[in-house]
Amino acid sequence: MRRILVWMAYLVGFVLCGVLIGLQGFRAKAGRSEILSAAEIAPKTGRFVHAGDVDLFVQEAGPADGPAVLFVHGTGAWSETWRDTLTALAGAGFHAIALDLPPFGFSQRPSNGLYDKRSQGKRILGLLDGMSLDRVALVGHSFGGGPTVEAALLNPQRIQALILVDVALGLNQQADGNRVVKGVLGVAPLRDALVAAFLTNAWFTKRLLGAFVADPNAITDQRVRIYQQPLAVNGTTEATGVWLPELVAPPAGAASSNPASYPALTMPSLVLWGGKDTITPLEQGQSLAKILPNAKLVVMDTVGHIPQIEDNERFNEQLLLFLVKQKGARQ
Repeated sequence: MRRILVWMAYLVGFVLCGVLIGLQGFRAKAGRSEILSAAEIAPKTGRFVHAGDVDLFVQEAGPADGPAVLFVHGTGAWSETWRDTLTALAGAGFHAIALDLPPFGFSQRPSNGLYDKRSQGKRILGLLDGMSLDRVALVGHSFGGGPTVEAALLNPQRIQALILVDVALGLNQQADGNRVVKGVLGVAPLRDALVAAFLTNAWFTKRLLGAFVADPNAITDQRVRIYQQPLAVNGTTEATGVWLPELVAPPAGAASSNPASYPALTMPSLVLWGGKDTITPLEQGQSLAKILPNAKLVVMDTVGHIPQIEDNERFNEQLLLFLVKQKGARQ
């Protein structure tokens, strides 16, 4: 029996070594692919705006003097993933703006490595200063919802309206994430290898996106290429690795994770949710709408976690109905 156990231990060790070697192969591939600076390859349709401790890349559409609507994306996305919605809002007279929230897209990554929700919220408010915007309607999606809510809590007077789309807020979060997970993520070479294998691996983009929608046909080759575009920026895997603990093992204590914070958000709010969302199920949207003082819940029954991609026409319709109503109320 002892001899069998020894051989089993050798076998497990051999398999683990193989896995680690494979992961390091992905890490080496990422290093060969991430060779260009953001300034070199950022689309000419956008610009960099100083926002506190970083320069954020933003793309805009519509009249500069129109009511401002600022879009904050989720994990792995960037400003271009809002393109269809930016175009629709511009056609209705809005000044539509989408930012790249670091470490994603082409924005500068913070030298201090701080990606907590409050720091990200401050960057959103810093962008308003950098663009000389007094008030905006603020739209947050998925994991971008935490920074979006943090910005609104930090300075609610500057948020004309709040739109939360399938947001991942971690409400009622009581403690730090799993210790084993945090331990693994604390080993930078292993963490970066895992990121390179799954999050920044262009071969994996389509499969990863497919897990977030109800209809896989919504993930077209063109959309995949859009998501892949920033992956060539140097340091993407390393920066994503530094950010990753905020996603899978975030520290407790963020104001946006505490339901008691939400009575302060008295601005008109729209909670827009995919009825088939398996990432942040509809129950989370229903609970969120109950704790926001002035919220309307709209459910898109046939879509999953990314309604702005899966049914862009209806998403834009619902968003514009809400924004036009708020615009009329201000006039």
